[in-house]
Formats: sequence, C-alpha cells, structure tokens
Amino acid sequence: MSSISIGPETGVIVTGGASGIGKATVFALAEAGRPVAAWDLNAAGAAAAAKEASERFGVAAIGIGIDVADTAAFATAIAESRATMGSIGGLVHGAGITGPGSVEDVTEEIWDRTLGIHLRAGAMLIRDLVPDLTRNAESAVVVISSIEGIVAHAAIVSYCSAKAGLLGLARSSAAHLGSRGVRVNAICPGFIETPMFAAAVANADVLSAYLDRIPLKRLGRPDDIARTARFLLSSDAAYITAAEIVVDGGVTRTTF
Repeated sequence: MSSISIGPETGVIVTGGASGIGKATVFALAEAGRPVAAWDLNAAGAAAAAKEASERFGVAAIGIGIDVADTAAFATAIAESRATMGSIGGLVHGAGITGPGSVEDVTEEIWDRTLGIHLRAGAMLIRDLVPDLTRNAESAVVVISSIEGIVAHAAIVSYCSAKAGLLGLARSSAAHLGSRGVRVNAICPGFIETPMFAAAVANADVLSAYLDRIPLKRLGRPDDIARTARFLLSSDAAYITAAEIVVDGGVTRTTF
C-alpha cells in the first residue's frame, strides 16, 4: 500500500472508469486507499478495472455498466456504489465522446449525445450526489474538461461546447456548494495518450506535428491527469475550489 496521503477515506465515483484517464484515476485513488466505483458504458471494462484496483490495493471497489446519458439510471448506480464503498465523498466525471462535426455540419443527434454525456450527465450527477457529498467532510468533485474548452477546434463544435460548459458547471457548483464544505474543480487535459486520441496520432507525421506544439515534447499520459484529480480530491487541496487546472505540457500558455 502506498504512503500517499489523500485525506478523507470516503468512496469516489469515477465515470469513464474502464479506460484511459478514468481507469488511471480509479487506480490512482485506490493506491491512496480510497474506495472506488468505476462507471462506464463498457460494463466488462468497468468490472475489470474495479477488480484490479481491489486486488492491487486492497480497497472496496465496484464496476458498474451505465450509459451516463441515461440520468434515470443514476439512482440505482449511486445506491450500488454506496453499498460497496460505504459512503460517497468524491466524484470524477470523465466519461466522454469526441462528437465530430463543425457548426456547419454537426447533426442534432451528435450534438445532443455529446452534450448529454459530458455536460448534462455531469450536472445531473452532481445534483443527485449532493446528499452524499454534503454528508461527508472534505467532499470534492472533479470534472474532466479539456483545453478544447478554452481554445476551440473548428471540427468538433459539440465537444468544445460541452467541455466549455463543464467549466461553467464547475464554477457554479463550487459557488453553490462551498458553504456546505464541497469543493468543485475542473481539469483541462491537453493531448493525452488515450484510446479516444489514438486515432488522431496514428500517423507518424501527425504525431510529430502535435509534439512540435508541446513544450515538454511528449504526449500526456493518463496518469498525469489521474494524479491531478487525486490531488484535487485530497485534503492537500482543501482551499482550492472553482479552479481550472490546465495539464497540457504547456500548449495553451506558450507561443509556437
């Protein structure tokens, strides 16, 4: 077991927990002794992540197959998560899809699906978790936004809109819940080595072009985001709320 200090020992729900940033976050939290619930549309992947977290780090863990766009399913999934973890004092909302299409050619179906998974699900999940979060000291929420919510990409209007919306969600939720001891923050990852991003950099020339833009000259790893989320959920971040933490190797703050 790691000697990492995380503060509270309450459980954390991680959406998108079957792969990429979400899976890395499940493991990072479990390493610090936090019970975890991995939620994902990929039920088998969520179960596998939870099983590995429990076996490696000795924490209570559960994998739940769920489409987070189906907010009516939240009550049952929250109850199952609570029953396994004992309590819920944290949320990392990382579930997401790319949502292709510019403002000229995006379809209503893609728009609704993308905003439903990222933004609507995030808002409704925070809403439904308020009783649990306010019941436990040092509770915190982290929403996974993106640098695409700060500096937009023309070809993915629904994704950029959803990620920008998550920043507003985090600020507003932080303002509303702060007096009850719940902190809410956002992380804005840059170019991270995840299954979602893999297709974009499969070509060597494309990968080289991305690396040329990054001052640290490497793609980010899921662990880079997971460790940031773990910090924001910990007592070490006790005076941080309504913040946007950019984790992008310097891309959005430098000239290239």
